[in-house]
Amino acid sequence: MYRVSLSDFEGPLDLLLFFIKRDELDIYDIPIAKITKDFLEYLQYLQQLDLDIAGDFIVTAATLMQIKVQMLLPKPEGAEEEELDPRAELVRRLLEYKRYKEMAIKMDTLQRAQARIYYRGNFEHDVKLVEADEEENLLRDVTLFDLIAAFKYTVDRMPRKHVHEINKLNVTVDEQIAFVMAFLAEKNESTFYEIASMIADKVRIVVTFLALLELIRNKQVLIRQVECFDDIIILKMPEGVV
Repeated sequence: MYRVSLSDFEGPLDLLLFFIKRDELDIYDIPIAKITKDFLEYLQYLQQLDLDIAGDFIVTAATLMQIKVQMLLPKPEGAEEEELDPRAELVRRLLEYKRYKEMAIKMDTLQRAQARIYYRGNFEHDVKLVEADEEENLLRDVTLFDLIAAFKYTVDRMPRKHVHEINKLNVTVDEQIAFVMAFLAEKNESTFYEIASMIADKVRIVVTFLALLELIRNKQVLIRQVECFDDIIILKMPEGVV
């Protein structure tokens, strides 16, 4: 069984911030019913893709459902609304995490800017570092959850087949890695939806998505988005860039 560890990517608070940014929600007034529904839906996709879900995701899902239940209960008369808001602790955690994340991004930006300063002139290996850094910028704003959104976009638009016959589909991640690389060898650039449209079986699409994650991890492909939450564009890694 091929598994991808979710700990290599973002955590549950990142997923909640992803929803808040995507839907332009007020972080101080989170629509808990909607965000719980979205969180559980993405959790199902993570399980469907056989990703090794960390316990924090399960705990956060349980916390969201608990908050949702508390929001439905009547509030005692005369109680302050802010004091009894069951979302307060979640909002506090999100704001604190958001500050740390923004600071980490700023520090990363400063580090990248500092790395471009050369005091003794450029050497041959410096040029390669600059090229690699420029290519990595394509990945900066694309998260695992953007990839899951692209996967959901593709699966939701695939033709529905009502088939009762059960057949074992023999397909491996290595085979789909070869399939994706062969596809990119002809076009150099494509979208996940375009690649998946060449595949008839849903299981093979899932394995192809796992193959894409493996290609990204091994730096064999680059990914980017033209617009936020748009389909993912896949590019073949230029030769000589590691």
